[in-house]
Amino acid sequence: MSCQYSLLFLFLCGFAALTVAEICKTELLEGTSCTLKLPTTNTDKSSEIKWAHGSSNAVIQRKNNKNKSNTPGLTLEEDGSLTFESVSLKNTGKYTYTVFNSDGTLIGAGEKEINVYAKAPKPTVKIDCKGADVTLTCDIRDRTDLTVSWYKDNTIQTEKKTKLLLTSAHIQENKPYSCSVSNPVSNEQSGIVTVSCTTGDGSGPRKLFGFDLWIMVSILAGGGALLLMLICVLIICACRSCKKQKKHEQDEEELRLRVFQDEAHTGTARSKHTARGQPAPPIPQEDTTPQTPTQTQTQPKAQTRSRPPPPPEDDEENPPPLPRPRNKQHRKRHEEPYRPME
Repeated sequence: MSCQYSLLFLFLCGFAALTVAEICKTELLEGTSCTLKLPTTNTDKSSEIKWAHGSSNAVIQRKNNKNKSNTPGLTLEEDGSLTFESVSLKNTGKYTYTVFNSDGTLIGAGEKEINVYAKAPKPTVKIDCKGADVTLTCDIRDRTDLTVSWYKDNTIQTEKKTKLLLTSAHIQENKPYSCSVSNPVSNEQSGIVTVSCTTGDGSGPRKLFGFDLWIMVSILAGGGALLLMLICVLIICACRSCKKQKKHEQDEEELRLRVFQDEAHTGTARSKHTARGQPAPPIPQEDTTPQTPTQTQTQPKAQTRSRPPPPPEDDEENPPPLPRPRNKQHRKRHEEPYRPME
């Protein structure tokens, strides 16, 4: 049983030794754990060892077998090596070390440098259409430590900037484009895009007022057809109104002509009816026989007459005018006034 425990202890010690043995490289990915090895052999436990960061005030040292550090995350190993639990961007820089023996004599000095990088983000390609040319932009989120590479149909291009200018000839090729970003410790590639823009030579989908050309044409055509239909309806209504007005005027003119003809006809021939529809009285004739003034004539008393029956209704629109009475001056004095016959 004790032999098993001994083997387990040795395995754990060996694993710890392997972990500590991971040496820091010059370029490190943020979050990596590593150790800066001390080149000078340190066998004297009572010697003094000091590590200092040139870009900050981080200092860790061992003196009289006691470790002192003003920066968390840094550990000084038994052999004097400096271990980082998790490197960050602020750990980038040069680290100087000094070693003294128990007599206070400097037995070793030097420096180590590390560069810490953040992981590269996945870029995106943005398309900007201006006239006949197109500009592709590789979005790297304001990172300055990244190198940009462009790919056309999986073939790397010479351009290393974040913007790639394409002419109309490149657009007509209809090739897929992508970009990749990298730093010494990581790299990422964007998705593939195919350029599709309105160009000066007519390639690509056209736009009108910022929208698809055919959609705008459909909207404008529908609006124009509706407007044309409205104009046609207004024209038809106006024509019908004019025809009605002309017909009304013709009817009025025919009515006036008919009335005028009736009036002319009734003016030449005497009507057989009065204005009230009663039969017109006969025209009295004057008696030309001379009479002596001394002779008295007895006149019979006028018989009372009953009221004549109502005259028949006249269907004519305009009754004939009333006959003019004879002038009283032509009537003889001895004649009686005219009385209608029964």
